[in-house]
Amino acid sequence: MAAGTLSPPKIVSREEWLSARKALFAEEKEITHKLDELRKKRRQLPWVKIEKPYVFEGPDGKCTLADLFDGRGQLAVYHFMLTPGSDHVCKGCSFVADHFDAARKHFDDADLSFAVISRAPIERIEQVKRALGWTFPWVSSYGSDFNYDFGVSFKKEDLVAGTARFNYDTIPLKSSEDMMGASIFAKNEAGEIFHTYSAYSRGIENLMGAFMWLDLSPKGRHQFDDGHSRLSDDGQDVRTIGRPSAAGPGCH
Repeated sequence: MAAGTLSPPKIVSREEWLSARKALFAEEKEITHKLDELRKKRRQLPWVKIEKPYVFEGPDGKCTLADLFDGRGQLAVYHFMLTPGSDHVCKGCSFVADHFDAARKHFDDADLSFAVISRAPIERIEQVKRALGWTFPWVSSYGSDFNYDFGVSFKKEDLVAGTARFNYDTIPLKSSEDMMGASIFAKNEAGEIFHTYSAYSRGIENLMGAFMWLDLSPKGRHQFDDGHSRLSDDGQDVRTIGRPSAAGPGCH
């Protein structure tokens, strides 16, 4: 949906508005209760034991999947689209990432750690992270099977053959070698790690708090991802190009 799109509103009295709002409220409550049931089923999904010894590269050297738990019993991972050798920084992933730092401050009390994982080398990850001012843990899976095993990266030959799978279905040839997703892992008292859940595509919308606010407004959502990179060629955040500074012209 393009920003600024708004159908002509129907203007009514406060009494008529309240009647319409109560009717919608009944539908909202029904959906909320259904979502509660869905979330319960999600928590009750069976687990799959992680057998591979995945090793990542972080800013301080190599680390394992177990290390990313940081002493907690659960781990949330965001699969950020950052392809090795590409200058493109996905606007969709960036939109989600803008929510991370604030949200993850509330994870500790729920025994949940958080990390972002991408295939790009750690040097590229650190460059993007600095440019956009993010502070969340972000490691590289470059050279490992991690992204492929969790359905967010695809070998070129599989894309050509039409055998690559994304979001639990086949994906077309034009798709990127890397896509977005989120995965949840849990660890038992013996230190064994299990995969409990993954979501892709529109399943990621639950992580976009800004959308929840925009969905309340008459104009709804804006088109946040136009296919261009979040960063310009010189590394500047494309959202700020051409804008005056927050202090105003001539102020420092």
